Amino acid sequence: MKKTAFLFPGQGSQSVGMGLDFYQEFDFARELFDMAEEITRINISRLCFKGPMEDLTKTVNLQPAVTAVNLVCLASIEKESRGADISAGHSLGEYSALSASGVISKEDTLRLVFKRGELMHRESTKHEGSMHAIIGLAIDEVQGLVDEVQGDGVVSVANHNTEHQIVITGAPEQVEKVSSLAALQEGARAVPLKVSGAWHSELIKGAVDEFRDFLDTVSFNTPERAIIHNVTADFGKDPDEIKTIMAKQLCSPVRWFDSMQRLIDEKVEIFVEVGPGRVLTGLLKKILPEDYPCRIYNINSLNNMEKFLKEA
Repeated sequence: MKKTAFLFPGQGSQSVGMGLDFYQEFDFARELFDMAEEITRINISRLCFKGPMEDLTKTVNLQPAVTAVNLVCLASIEKESRGADISAGHSLGEYSALSASGVISKEDTLRLVFKRGELMHRESTKHEGSMHAIIGLAIDEVQGLVDEVQGDGVVSVANHNTEHQIVITGAPEQVEKVSSLAALQEGARAVPLKVSGAWHSELIKGAVDEFRDFLDTVSFNTPERAIIHNVTADFGKDPDEIKTIMAKQLCSPVRWFDSMQRLIDEKVEIFVEVGPGRVLTGLLKKILPEDYPCRIYNINSLNNMEKFLKEA
């Protein structure tokens, strides 16, 4: 059997209509959406299926909405007794990966992301923040520019997505300064992201202690299947260690490039993006060597799921 990795998307992969075909087809999909709505007291299914996009993208709504769709897509594969050898998730998506690995239940996954969204929203209303994608520079070059500006205010690396796509985060003025330096001095391109806060920065550190306390209310299990974490780009095995990692994740960089390199080292040959959109597939194609032997699938619709089940 070829080694398989499930990759779970996070914020930025949402679209109006996501998950609808699964909802219409499967009882378990309707039950998962009902569970999400009972936990959050938000009409998750209406937001996912009808929007409006403005409401769907509010982080307090988006985090449980994307996670619900991730879990529905995952359940559709698990129904066919198809699991992954390794799971990973991008930022918010890491919680779906924890569920896929047997670390936390689907119910607790939804509880955690809802609380996470509430706390992140709260901190974003206290501290204005922004995020830009810097395209064309390596991580050391971006970090050098961040270090140059950091003394003037909060700015840091949020995501190391590909070798030459790094997202920075922090106070708007400092983020703009780094972007300007990247463009003027280094010839890179800076793309402002449509976000409501400076995620993965010190500007939301006020959420960390409260979220750590909330994590302690949830039962974490030893992983049944391997999971690679954003913070370490490595495997976690001890439940208490994983809790600590997930508390750190709020303000730490997402080491996605390093995580995908680890999957290459592990000789994964089947990559499956499980959830809405194709963001992680796009990143993966920029990371994998041209001659790397693999197949890539997206489980974001019934048709794509059937293709995966038939071919993989």
